[in-house]
Amino acid sequence: MKTYVVEHLDPECGPWSTLEYITIAKESTDAGATFCLSSAPLDLDIPDSVKAVRGFNIDHRSVEDVYHDRKDRVCLLDPAAKEELKPADAEDFDVFVFGGILGDDPPRDRTSELRKKGFTGRRLGPIQMTTDTAVRVTRMVIQGKALTEIPYLDYPEIRIDDHESTEMPFRYVKDADQRPVMPEGMIDLIKKDSEKGFGELL
Repeated sequence: MKTYVVEHLDPECGPWSTLEYITIAKESTDAGATFCLSSAPLDLDIPDSVKAVRGFNIDHRSVEDVYHDRKDRVCLLDPAAKEELKPADAEDFDVFVFGGILGDDPPRDRTSELRKKGFTGRRLGPIQMTTDTAVRVTRMVIQGKALTEIPYLDYPEIRIDDHESTEMPFRYVKDADQRPVMPEGMIDLIKKDSEKGFGELL
């Protein structure tokens, strides 16, 4: 069984992360995989909507502590990695870790920290993805689809109303209707908070 781990160092779980974690938990469970938040602060207030999702797990320990005896089976999704993720990596790795820049001021580059501790890295291409997209793409590759075979939609424009739209600064997987695959409720959240800027949603 594969495990997808998202490092969450932030003291809060904002509305954007809430929708992403619900989606990751559901999709991971449907795929026969496990999803876990790691390094979560002890006082992290997880919304009930996330806790109620089948397949959601939380561990307050760090990735280094949890997998100290099997580091060679852990893959760090790292934009700075020299190799791109490929289907054959399914044979070498059981755990896929998504770090990111989380929680601290100044921002703490958790991916860089894990890289320095010897975790093997793989990259998902040159364009930044949302967390749920990165997990989705990783799962698709591990299940046999090459990165170049996945349909993407880069920087999609979301219509706010008849007169306004906003461009999302991310790469998404494209669905059969040529639309970006997003968590349920994300479009409404973007529309509701479009005037605030993405920084307040995360």
